[in-house]
Amino acid sequence: MNRWRVIFFYILLIVCGMSVAQTERSDSLTVDDLKENGVVFTSRNNVTLLPSGADKFEDLFKAIGQARHYIYLEYFNFRNDSIGKELFTLLDRKSHEGVKVRVIYDDFGNVSNDRPLRKRHLRQLKSRHIDVVVFDPIVFPWINHAFHRDHRKIVVIDDRIVYTGGMNVADYYIHGRPEFGQWRDMHMRLEGDCVRLYRQIFCDMWKRCTGQEIDSLEYACDSVAARTDFLGLKKTSCVDSSDILLGVANREPKRSPAIIRRSYIDAIDNAQHCIQIVNPYFTLVPSVKKALYRALKRGVKLEVMLSTKCDVPVMPDVSAYHAKRLMKRGADIYYYEDGFHHSKIMMVDSSFCTVGSANLNSRSLKYDYEVNAFIIDSCTTNQLQLLFETDKYSSTLLTKENWKKRRSFGRRFMGWFYHLLIPLI
Repeated sequence: MNRWRVIFFYILLIVCGMSVAQTERSDSLTVDDLKENGVVFTSRNNVTLLPSGADKFEDLFKAIGQARHYIYLEYFNFRNDSIGKELFTLLDRKSHEGVKVRVIYDDFGNVSNDRPLRKRHLRQLKSRHIDVVVFDPIVFPWINHAFHRDHRKIVVIDDRIVYTGGMNVADYYIHGRPEFGQWRDMHMRLEGDCVRLYRQIFCDMWKRCTGQEIDSLEYACDSVAARTDFLGLKKTSCVDSSDILLGVANREPKRSPAIIRRSYIDAIDNAQHCIQIVNPYFTLVPSVKKALYRALKRGVKLEVMLSTKCDVPVMPDVSAYHAKRLMKRGADIYYYEDGFHHSKIMMVDSSFCTVGSANLNSRSLKYDYEVNAFIIDSCTTNQLQLLFETDKYSSTLLTKENWKKRRSFGRRFMGWFYHLLIPLI
């Protein structure tokens, strides 16, 4: 960490700072509200942020290589590229070692990416004793996937480790894409009591897809495995990180349809000083938008980082529509220029944050299967805030003067028009 980053980090702490008593009060209110929404908290957890594709896949592959009992993977999609092939080659080896490997992916997520898994790839995987199931296969008349999609990104290993966040499996998380440049995202490795919650999420989805329950003996690791450390994994930079309070918000369309939306609203409503958000599809359902307006009205500093480039053409226009209205109410809006920022994070009051798969749009908050972690830890939050501050150097602050230069009249009209269709976006 260079000297200037340290200086700006401390400036950030001053801007977003608060007394210990205020922090504890804010945290307590937020945790109580999130529990009422159905968020399940555990207290003995470790969080290691993986802020790049290189960090994620290097760490993930090392952990998979040391698996002894099982590897469960649930992703929106697996891109058939160099990283996907390397992953499945490694899973094939682990399967031959006797490790149980189960894979779930979303069919729409698969066919909508530019290098999908084909039927021949599935036959090859199954021939290698890798159990693969497809969530909600697309069938004629092809409208069954219009509503609920499995948008989660979860890997659970030996009841010891979870990888989760915003990244699917694709090499552009490392190499970028020609049309965007680098592809930024946030992932993390979790260890501790929260692991069993993510494992249960996977098992429930497996039953939903196959009608079969996974025998608990399959994931009941022996005492030797429970004491065996995974070697060579990235270390967290937080000194005391073994007892983090972490809540898992698992969104299922029928069982817990409002859990992430309400949790975002409660977190925003409990903010006292500072809110920072990075989200790629910032189309804002009305209830979240009103919560942000309330925060600004009571004097909370709101900073939002949007991406100038996006893989969904209409998104920048709709996001800009909401960005201007937030700016007029006092929010600082930053447009990230150095690639596509696909991260889905929020930091509140330098004391807690959320990282997960949910976008701030109707699809994530009202339709899809999603999972977010709410992390009640100042050190983890400060790490994300430092990254936010660093990314400002690659961003442009939105102002009244540059607003019209950034958005032509036609683009502004499209943003207004498409925001009316927000329930479908």
